[in-house]
Amino acid sequence: MRRTRPTIALAATAALAAGTLAAMTQTAQADPAYTVTPLHFAVNTGPTGTEPCDIVGDLYLPSNASSTQRVPAILTTNGFGGSKNDQAGIGRTFASRGYAVLSYSGLGFGGSDCKITLDDPDWDGKAASQLVSYLGGDAGIAFTDANHTDAAPALDVVQLDKKDHAGRKLANDPRVGMVGGSYGGQVQFAAAAVDKRIDTIVPLITWSDLSYSLSPNNTSQTSGVSTSTPGAAKLVWTLGFSALGVAGGVQNAPGDPNRLIGCPNFATFVCPALVTAGATGTVDPATTAALRHASVGSYVDQIQVPTLIIQGENDTLFNLNEGVANYRALKKQGTPTKMIWFSGGHSGANAPGEMSYGSPDVATQHLTKRIDAWFSRYLKDANVDTGADFSYFRDWVSYDGISTPAYADSASYPVGTSAQYYLSGSTLTPSLTGLAVGAQNFVTPVAGPPTSTDTLDVVGNSLPLPETDLPGTSATWTTAPLDSNLDVVGSPSLKIQVDSPSAALTQGTGPTGQLVLFAKVLDVDSAGNATVVNNLVAPVRVPDVTKPFTVTLPGIAHRFAPGHSLRLVIAGGSTNYRGGLTANPVTITTGSPSQALTLPVVR
Repeated sequence: MRRTRPTIALAATAALAAGTLAAMTQTAQADPAYTVTPLHFAVNTGPTGTEPCDIVGDLYLPSNASSTQRVPAILTTNGFGGSKNDQAGIGRTFASRGYAVLSYSGLGFGGSDCKITLDDPDWDGKAASQLVSYLGGDAGIAFTDANHTDAAPALDVVQLDKKDHAGRKLANDPRVGMVGGSYGGQVQFAAAAVDKRIDTIVPLITWSDLSYSLSPNNTSQTSGVSTSTPGAAKLVWTLGFSALGVAGGVQNAPGDPNRLIGCPNFATFVCPALVTAGATGTVDPATTAALRHASVGSYVDQIQVPTLIIQGENDTLFNLNEGVANYRALKKQGTPTKMIWFSGGHSGANAPGEMSYGSPDVATQHLTKRIDAWFSRYLKDANVDTGADFSYFRDWVSYDGISTPAYADSASYPVGTSAQYYLSGSTLTPSLTGLAVGAQNFVTPVAGPPTSTDTLDVVGNSLPLPETDLPGTSATWTTAPLDSNLDVVGSPSLKIQVDSPSAALTQGTGPTGQLVLFAKVLDVDSAGNATVVNNLVAPVRVPDVTKPFTVTLPGIAHRFAPGHSLRLVIAGGSTNYRGGLTANPVTITTGSPSQALTLPVVR
């Protein structure tokens, strides 16, 4: 069955990323296969481990688990703006399949104390580590009340390991894995980095470098998605999450008023970073360093446990390139890793038969089946197939029921072969013969306002906008109508040189003087209607306009159908980003083989 892309509002997106759609916890009376116990946890976090926080959680235990019949454990937490309740579906499903599941509200969310620290290992990683200790039988961490006066019994039903993944014999070492999405995905990396007792992780739709996620630059990349030149600040996502975080802080302030002191409900650096980004259109070096400290890209060498990366094809917050960056870094260092691209993400719903977050079902949902097999292999030591090294969803494949037929498998990533399309006049052509010499001119706007009407991030199609660029603000190249299917799977790349004399004069002053452009790939149907593929745009802050540069566009899995055309647009502004501060005339000359778009094509 084919899926149409629905609209997802910010609140729904937070629940989606967390791993559920508002499912309520079931009691033992409703399902005797497991019990559910609400708990409070006293943890100490921060760089020195001396900042106390209260974490709320729900413990799901199989009814047959005991000290003589121990079970492996799963630790899971919410996406941004969510709570422990968001993981009720995971708790129910996996407790019914023989796992102890601890779902908790992350720091700053859903009744848990302390501020939002963006999954920093020093804070969120250390907090999760103490929950691992509880699962391993450590006493004095769990309580039945928020004041931590009534201690819960030590847990003695979780399977224990003899050694951790650093080869050390440690007390309270449970057999435990983690799963969760978005904010609940990154915390798995943070926890695994500080606690080698964790045995495997399954991070969904999360980041590699948060400075790229919030202010991306798709050129001058040094490692993964990280760049030496700062990018263009995202407007809608940043404002939405800021409002959501502050609102959560106000809601939970009666139990923890300190969270509103300074930067309300956020780590101290966040508020001045927002002011700077609003004024300059990018992030400063101190903010970049803080964001990267909370990003796995900066400590990936500490991740040694088997990792199943699941990234969304419809995601303008954490695009596929972030999953690829994590996958490549982990594979390079020998960490057992596989990667799945599924249809959903922060900007679109899961396809039918992929995964229902509120009611995961191994028999009827492809992603749930893959996650279950992963945990069976690495937590139960079962001899099961964990799937291909790389799998991706194809929305052009029809199916009924489980979505497995829509997935293509590969023994590695990347896939396909490179196909070059050259800039020729106003066209894109796969042939080097007869390249047309020409030039297109446009001007970037002063102060960086939008010059396009691309679909808005977060709100999506609930506020439909025509996908177009204002006259005189972009350059465009379009292929002839295609004779056959063109299947693109991976990250397109663009090699280009532009001419902007005014930017050449000001770029030496730093990021605010540099030229900012926005590259995007559109699918144009036979009627001439153009759509930005998955609304993915590549901001580019050009480090030096006197030299050629390469743009790595966000990854896609997309079929351009016969009769359709592929269009490349380079614009001076974008609906969802803050552009450059100065107006700059830009000229792009064609007719050279060096001006080319490269597509990863699967035939």
